[in-house]
Amino acid sequence: GEAGGITQHIGASRIEASDGRTVVFVDTPGHEAFTQMRARGAQVTDIVVLVVAADDGVMPQTKEAINHARAGNVPLIVAVNKIDKANANPDRVLQQLAEQEVLVESWGGEVPMVKVSAKTGEGISDVLDMILLVSEMKELTASEQGPARGVVLEARKEKGRGIVATVLVQQGNLSVGDYFFCGSTWGRVRALADDSGGRIKTAGPSSPVEVMGFEAVPAAGDILQGTEDEAKAVEVSSFRSQKEKEEGLLATRKVSLENLFDSIAESETKELNVVIKADVQGSVEVLRETLGTLGTEKVTINVLHGSVGAITTNDVMLASASNAIIIGFAVRPERTARELAEAEQVDIRLYT
Repeated sequence: GEAGGITQHIGASRIEASDGRTVVFVDTPGHEAFTQMRARGAQVTDIVVLVVAADDGVMPQTKEAINHARAGNVPLIVAVNKIDKANANPDRVLQQLAEQEVLVESWGGEVPMVKVSAKTGEGISDVLDMILLVSEMKELTASEQGPARGVVLEARKEKGRGIVATVLVQQGNLSVGDYFFCGSTWGRVRALADDSGGRIKTAGPSSPVEVMGFEAVPAAGDILQGTEDEAKAVEVSSFRSQKEKEEGLLATRKVSLENLFDSIAESETKELNVVIKADVQGSVEVLRETLGTLGTEKVTINVLHGSVGAITTNDVMLASASNAIIIGFAVRPERTARELAEAEQVDIRLYT
């Protein structure tokens, strides 16, 4: 039910298999623009289930997902989906996979393959059984002892709840009241919610949880590390944010010098400045990356700023000062921001 009929956010859901054991699925978008999300998905998982449509076959993003799994040294299971369709051709899929050096067991290889139909439910329990079998063979275990360590899958600002991050706990236990540092921010766990939105007190390994209590929005992919006390959390995060600022200053200095020579050399060049606002951190990354590659010889696209949350007066002021347009992705402008934009004649475009 997401916009454009494609997954746009990394989601995590927990499923109970027939023998009572649980499997956590991290769902990453298949659309080609979401490369970084897929790479992150492969980094945080123990097993990759490669879903290939029986009618479409191997697409560019399928090849890319195979490469991510290889780079992360993660075992693969192939699920050939949509076998209920009249034009389904599973053998062609296996042939195309073989060309990508993914040999399934029935073709003399080592990669398990299951035929499924998400529509009718056929083969879904076989996929779960296969995941549990592979995890047994690979002896996948995690320690429940010590401070929590996990990875941020997605982060956003919510009205009434503040900053909320979806975190996959990978070892130790994360409990309400715990201090943590994460990327260049820190916090104290104010509340935890499981994948169905229910409040919980503690989350152990392989738990996807919504964590509230961040001081600032973390970047998707940041490692969350639990710590004993507030001082340590603040110290680590302020050291990291200082480092980020210094690197940022160096980058802007370097770029502005280069721009100077570039603009002298190409006096024809026009620049389109853009401010990006989106509902989740992952989308900000994707838009920043994709828009950056859209420039032409005549026009270059310069993303001035990208962040999570509603469009604010600060965004409008930045756009006004730098003659930029604002692109909102699944967010809306605040009332004061909309009025200011009209007064300053700043163009705001909203998309899903």
